Amino acid sequence: MEVTGDALVRNGLAQRALVAKLPYFVAGALLLFGYGLTLNLAPIAFHKVVGIYIAVLFVVWQIVSYAAYRSIPGPPILIGGTLIICGGLIVAFWQTGEPS
Repeated sequence: MEVTGDALVRNGLAQRALVAKLPYFVAGALLLFGYGLTLNLAPIAFHKVVGIYIAVLFVVWQIVSYAAYRSIPGPPILIGGTLIICGGLIVAFWQTGEPS
């Protein structure tokens, strides 16, 4: 929802007339609110949710980027993205023995 909401806002900014911008902005705002709501309703400690969120966000961002803008990720995005995904998974699943 966040990635699609961001893409809609970006598309709205590209429109010239306010009448054309408004539907993009409203749809983007609704999706961004829905994302924030669902992320915070998860019954998992916030710091762990954020780890999963970051890893999934990167993957979905690349899918939407390709679908909406035909942007193909190059080596820096693939290498950096691999680090993002690994970091997100470490944050989410590393067990330290501390209470969550």
